[in-house]
Order: sequence, then structure tokens, then C-alpha cells
Amino acid sequence: MEFQSVVDRRRMVRRYSDAPVDPRVVERALHNAQRAPSAGFSQGWGFLVLDQAADVRRFWEATADTSRPDAWLTGMMRAPVVVIPCSSKAAYLERYAEPDKGWTDRDESRWSKPFWDMDVAMASLLILQTAVDEGLGALFFGIPPEADAAVRAAFGIPDDHDPVGAITLGHPEAGTPVRGSAARRPRRPADDVVHRGRW
Repeated sequence: MEFQSVVDRRRMVRRYSDAPVDPRVVERALHNAQRAPSAGFSQGWGFLVLDQAADVRRFWEATADTSRPDAWLTGMMRAPVVVIPCSSKAAYLERYAEPDKGWTDRDESRWSKPFWDMDVAMASLLILQTAVDEGLGALFFGIPPEADAAVRAAFGIPDDHDPVGAITLGHPEAGTPVRGSAARRPRRPADDVVHRGRW
């Protein structure tokens, strides 16, 4: 698929069929995620892949009330793959304490923004784009803060890595129209968001 088509066709998919995803596609998505930029080439990311039905079920049990799923959860739980992208702040603080960077104090206040989270978000976008290129659907969504401890415990996520969200991957349910905000709200025109030379 042409790059512009991948960008134009990317949508957040919320309803999946239960058809399996080719493991090679998942590996390609993870390979592409690791091509994302990272400050100082710190690469402070980790990707927890849940591609076994029991693991996917445990994820939903840790994050939602699966006994009475609403329409959103019902559609989402059919996705056969969930990827949890995680960031490691420590990796960045350690990288920038190396001689070529020189911030030996590892002071987090030196960072104007949390690049550890930003870089993982860029890696996540590459997973979403790979899904489109492979004819799959995907959705990036947040893990409820109150479920963080349960997710960490269920899957052994180490303390020095923080989940920044989750990504479902799968085949979109046939005949499901695009829903969500993009179906109800117009995209802001470029003249409203692009400023040249001065705001």
C-alpha cells in the first residue's frame, strides 16, 4: 500500500471479528515500532504482546467488568492481539548521564517533556500504521489508572516500565461502519491548525 493511503485509511477500529492474526504481521508491527525515533537513541520502550486467548482474556479481566460488557467492550474483546507499549523513564535518565550527554545527576527536571512516553507513542503509531498496511484494524486506548496495578501483577510488568496504553490488533468486523469521533466531528481544516512564521 502506498504511504499516503496508509495515512488516509488509518482509523481506530473498535469492533473485531475473532479471526486470528498472522504472527508474521505482529512481528512486522513490532519491528516497525522499534524504528521509531527516540531521544538520544535511548530506546526506553518495551512491548508486552498478548496473542494467546487466555492472556487476552486476563487483560480484559484486569481492566474491565467482563461479566456485563457493553457494546464497546464486546467488540474489543474479540481482538485476538493486545499489545501493551511501555516506557522506561530510567532508560532515558541513564542514557543522558552517559559521557556524550553529560547530565550526570539524572535529574528528571532537565526534561521539558516526558520523552520516554512521547517516543513510545510514536512507536505505537507505527504499529497502527502497520496494521492498516496489512489490512487489519487497530485501536490505541488508555488503561484505566485504577487497573494499572492489576495489569502489572497479571503480566509481571517491571516497576521501571510504565504502560502508556494498549493497542488491539485484529480483523475489523465485516460490515461495521466507521464509528467514533471521526464519524461525528469534522477534521479541523489546515488553516486552523497550521501556522507559518507566526501563530
